[in-house]
Amino acid sequence: MPRCVHVLAFDNAQVLDVTGPLQVFASANDLARSRGVPLPYAVSVIAAQAEPVMTSAGLALVAEALPAVDQPCDTLVIAGGWGVYGAAEDPALVDWVREKARHTRRMASVCTGAFLLAASGMLDGCRVATHWTRCEELARKFPLLTVESNPIFIQQGAVWTSAGVTAGIDLCLALVEEDLGRAVALEVARHLVVFLKRPGGQSQFSVTLSLQKGDSRFAELHAWMAENLTLDLNIPTLAAQAGMSERSFVRHYRAETGQTPARAVELIRVETARRQLADSTASIKRIAVQCGFGCEETLRRSFVRALEVTPQAYRERFCEPT
Repeated sequence: MPRCVHVLAFDNAQVLDVTGPLQVFASANDLARSRGVPLPYAVSVIAAQAEPVMTSAGLALVAEALPAVDQPCDTLVIAGGWGVYGAAEDPALVDWVREKARHTRRMASVCTGAFLLAASGMLDGCRVATHWTRCEELARKFPLLTVESNPIFIQQGAVWTSAGVTAGIDLCLALVEEDLGRAVALEVARHLVVFLKRPGGQSQFSVTLSLQKGDSRFAELHAWMAENLTLDLNIPTLAAQAGMSERSFVRHYRAETGQTPARAVELIRVETARRQLADSTASIKRIAVQCGFGCEETLRRSFVRALEVTPQAYRERFCEPT
């Protein structure tokens, strides 16, 4: 039998918090359909009332009424968005989520959907992820939670929580992987043209994105750096690439990004090494050379400085078994 998946929406939900997870499971069904095998999921959008739900983007979604709490369910995904605050203050909906958990194999929230899940008590004592702009608020409102601002998603037993918007896609790809295996999840990711299937412990922010502040005058430089990590990316090289004097480059770069050029180079190299450790079987020594560290020990020191974990420990945690 297909696994029953409900995506819970409400007025002023974030549209991608609903459609992103929905499409992941639908694409897994499309893949099964193309192979002539039974569909793995039966997916539906549900809401407190069986009527169109108006998302914050102005797109109305047709939703089914909430199923009976004792109706078995494999996965319940709770969307986020500005409307979650009203949803979390609806006693009937909160009670439904709480009771539904007893008949649901696993529950997940996307972005600020964690506020509704937390209101039901299902996150008490858990490590929790949500959109980085709402972490302090979630921790303040629900002190029994351990809210973490960095991971894109966190699994605590049968409960999963994710960061904002596209992180819900990463979370649901992980759910598909748990159900159907890594090969299927990667094929779904390719079908969705997802650039990278990210493990939950990845940061909500890419290094290059975090360096883009103000008018982002160094955006092209950062892209060039990422493509030329094996070069000696010293101040003269970077200043010449930016078309600036060395003194002016250092001053403006730090004012623009909040980092020294040397620290930025190190962080970009660490981020690239982190992806290779998780997604390839290349040796750590080879990855160190490819990312411009020169040797494994330099990579190890930079990794510990940036992530407080060694490259080997990171690989053991995030590299998927073959």
